[in-house]
Amino acid sequence: MSDKSIDPTIAQRVELAVSQLDCLSSDPCVITQFLSQLNQFQLSPPDLAKIIESDPALTSKLLALAYKHGVKISTEELSIGRLLEELPLREVRDAILSVKVSLGLGENEQKLALRKEFIKHSLAAACCAEDIALAIDENPSLCYLAGLLHNIGNFALADAMPRSFVTVIEQAKAAKASICQIQQENLGTDYTILGKRLAQKWHFPQQLILAIWLHQSNPGKICLTMPQAKIASIVQLACITARQCNIGRSGSFEPIEETFLTAQSLGINSEQLQKIQQMLPNKVAQRCKIIGLEMPDALKKYCAAIHTAASQLAQDNTKFSADKLSFQTATARLNFVAELISTINSSDSPLEIAELIANRWQKFYQTGPVCLYLLAPDASQYIPAVLVESQSQARTVLLNIPAQAKVLPELLKEKFGVASVDESLNWFFDQLDMDFDLGSTVLVPLLAGTRAIGAIVFEMRHPVKQAKLEEELKVTTLIAAVILDFNIAARQNEIFAEHLAQSLTRQKQRPMAPAEQKPKAEIESDGALSAIAEMAAGAAHELNNPLSVISGRVQLLAGSESDADKQKMLTQIQQNTDQISRIIDDLMAFAQPPQPRPAQTDIKQILDEAIQLTTAKTGAEHINTQIEIAEGLKSMLADSAQIASAVANIICNSIESYTDQLGPIKITAEPAENGQKIKLQISDLGRGMDSQTLKKAAQPFFSAKPAGRKRGMGLAHAQRLIQINKGSLEITSEPDKGTTATILLPCS
Repeated sequence: MSDKSIDPTIAQRVELAVSQLDCLSSDPCVITQFLSQLNQFQLSPPDLAKIIESDPALTSKLLALAYKHGVKISTEELSIGRLLEELPLREVRDAILSVKVSLGLGENEQKLALRKEFIKHSLAAACCAEDIALAIDENPSLCYLAGLLHNIGNFALADAMPRSFVTVIEQAKAAKASICQIQQENLGTDYTILGKRLAQKWHFPQQLILAIWLHQSNPGKICLTMPQAKIASIVQLACITARQCNIGRSGSFEPIEETFLTAQSLGINSEQLQKIQQMLPNKVAQRCKIIGLEMPDALKKYCAAIHTAASQLAQDNTKFSADKLSFQTATARLNFVAELISTINSSDSPLEIAELIANRWQKFYQTGPVCLYLLAPDASQYIPAVLVESQSQARTVLLNIPAQAKVLPELLKEKFGVASVDESLNWFFDQLDMDFDLGSTVLVPLLAGTRAIGAIVFEMRHPVKQAKLEEELKVTTLIAAVILDFNIAARQNEIFAEHLAQSLTRQKQRPMAPAEQKPKAEIESDGALSAIAEMAAGAAHELNNPLSVISGRVQLLAGSESDADKQKMLTQIQQNTDQISRIIDDLMAFAQPPQPRPAQTDIKQILDEAIQLTTAKTGAEHINTQIEIAEGLKSMLADSAQIASAVANIICNSIESYTDQLGPIKITAEPAENGQKIKLQISDLGRGMDSQTLKKAAQPFFSAKPAGRKRGMGLAHAQRLIQINKGSLEITSEPDKGTTATILLPCS
């Protein structure tokens, strides 16, 4: 060793220069391989892992990235593939693209080749350390990483001080000395210490830090007091073996040491080591092929790959801009819908909703005057319209359609589009007390499915190309049409309900019962009930179509919405749609029950099934029932499933009449009408009903409970099922004394 003194500040400056590195630079061929596969969309996680774990720079970068993301993997499971499972691939890609590319240790291709020799040596040490670990039952993946990264101090010096590094290499070669010795003489430090500093900075696992730091020491002795440094001994043996196989260049030129003692201390025999040496060149060659280390014209191909990547990036950026614009448009549309929905009340009429739509249409699209008109479903001569000149001025008019006049252009009656107005709509503008600039006025249809329910006529203030205008208006117009169509259907259902109530009140009245008798409720006319059922079926059918459209559109909007508040509003719409759907199902079950399949059925069996159904419906653990069947009475002629369901509905009502759900319910069965019919009676001692409530008890959707609690279809279903089985239902009740339901059914 030279006797010349070393300025202590030199080591400080060297360490400072190295510590400022964010990562090691990689070889052009490595990044070229990565970019080539990336550009061709062929880079799967396993392929990416092979590239990263074949390059010290990329492996160092990935370990640092894993620490940054808080990835915690035990050293027993540590591998590049395992880290990639825990890290976002997009961030891994971006991290690799941020790695600097070394264009040479000095100024020419010869010095670039020197760096490749260092990479080969690191790969040889890694492959050899992995095989040694397998032979002595150590962690092969951890040993591979230790061998790959043991030389990162030299790579760091090459990046931070390329000229000085080349000078040190040349001096070590001339003196046939260890590179550590020459570095200490010239720099006051060496690559093992610098590698340790970087490994600590980048938060490598402790065993890797020890291997990087101690592999040039006497690991055998260190292991006696520091067993975790055993991997350093494996790396030392791997480095010597790589030099013996003349694979790559380590920077050291001292005579190669005998490996026998080191191998013996690790528990590996000469035969095993010889086999590892024989396989090593082929393994390293495979690793070099993965990263294209022998690639000719690497710099030229690297530039070409960069150009391709830049071109692809430009295309991606263009697509991103288009996607961003599309997203902004979709967001704006959703804002239109959200603002509209937030102002609609369930009690609003179709024209009130039409006014809200017209107002927001003008505000959202910055238009001139707007007119929204609705088509009459019965081809009436008059159609209602809402006019909005400004947001503070809106009014409703009734338009008279002249004979043979067109209310919509033919092309827009079943297919969406934007049409300029022409002479065929002169009758329309003649009836509006508002000036439209016809040259800039257009019409769009309101389509619910393929059925036009109206149109929006508005004056454009900003010129827009036809195709773009159609794209902008299609979704918002569709949603507005669906909302209006649903509201119109709801109004029709309300009218149906009014007619239904009138039909019920017009039923033939029974003679007044004597004063000592309890009030009674009974459906007297099969014809009246059938007429009501027919009306219910028609209404339910008409409601189902617009409801399906609304439900489908809401699901589509919810699937693409990320804003929490808007997502909540869409969820509320979906929930209410589901509730309406369940109401329609109840209505259809009442209106069109399955045709009964009467058969002689044991009465006790029917009552047992009814109690089981009641238990399932109410969730009650116990029902206090008392069943009495007259002696000799065995069966009745009926659809057992339908009668059991009807009886279950009546029992449910009896249970609800008690506050504690444990009150007694008495069920009796006896012959009636000279033995031609069976009389079933279900009696409770609950709160009972007054005369007004009793009159409506069996009406569909009637409930004496607060709004929103029950839909009131239990007794209606029961009556309907009993009626189609050629039976009758009569209910008597008194407040605070209880209720009795009497069912008469054919005996045979």
